[in-house]
Amino acid sequence: MTFQHPADRGGRGRGRFERLAEAVSRFTSSPAFFLFCLALVAGVTAVHTAGLDLGWQLFAHGWMTAVTLLLVALLKNSELRAERAIQRKLDAIAAALLEQQEGKRGKAHADLEAAIRMEEET
Repeated sequence: MTFQHPADRGGRGRGRFERLAEAVSRFTSSPAFFLFCLALVAGVTAVHTAGLDLGWQLFAHGWMTAVTLLLVALLKNSELRAERAIQRKLDAIAAALLEQQEGKRGKAHADLEAAIRMEEET
């Protein structure tokens, strides 16, 4: 287990966690997940409205809490990957502009080309 930023872990490929986080991120932005959340909220509301036993209420709240916690972790992972990719792209653009202003084409242009679609790789 590593606590490094996802973009700093090295290598061109993504690990299992990154691939899983990306797949889950795509699912959580789908209409199917919205319907799941809507059903979950309706279930919690039904449990409270029906006045069911405290155990059922705790069970319903536990599910809501678990889904919320997982979504927060997923959101943070996606945010870090996008943030780092944007920063690296901005750095590459600035360096390429400086190279172009100086009238040469070198490493900065290659870095800029490598930065394209970076968030999909890290």
